[in-house]
Amino acid sequence: MIRVLLVDDHPVVRSGLAGLLGEEPDIEVVGEASDGAEGVSLARDLTPDLVLMDLRMPGMDGASATAEITAAGGRVLVLTTYDTDADILRAVEAGATGYLLKDTPREQLVGAVRAAARGETVLAPPIAAKLMRQVRGHDQLTPREIEVLGLVGRGLSNGDVARELFIGEATVKTHLLRIFDKLDVDDRTRAVTVAMERGYLPTPGSR
Repeated sequence: MIRVLLVDDHPVVRSGLAGLLGEEPDIEVVGEASDGAEGVSLARDLTPDLVLMDLRMPGMDGASATAEITAAGGRVLVLTTYDTDADILRAVEAGATGYLLKDTPREQLVGAVRAAARGETVLAPPIAAKLMRQVRGHDQLTPREIEVLGLVGRGLSNGDVARELFIGEATVKTHLLRIFDKLDVDDRTRAVTVAMERGYLPTPGSR
């Protein structure tokens, strides 16, 4: 029997997961926690085979709780709605056995719980792709992409950027799509902000 502890700040989510997993003959939900600190405490008291952990919760977040639980020898499978690079890296660095998104189909979720309880690494396909891209360094912006984003940051339109760099407007759009993917953003303003945060572009007022 696989003994599972649920950690999520949404009661409806916990109830749904408990009902779903409880229908499996080899899985038993032994406890529920509404935040990371409670999750750490219950993991210590109940010693479950696997902790199903949300990431963003009030008080102690999921990554911090994961680090404490795995440090004590526990296994944690992250189940969250968030798939940003920062969230993924924090969870992996904290020692999570796997990382799934909450839209994972039931059959895959149940299979992942069984696999993670055995100590196997379980990653949702989008998460695996993001990690591989980071490992390979594909998240680094090229000099041309930085150039394009710098002009966008100055307020130039795609057409203006194309004329400035003597390239086609379609090429500018392609560069921007790649930039969005690498920075894990979905609009121009956020791309410029993240690029500044990561040191690709100078921040306003800097020399």
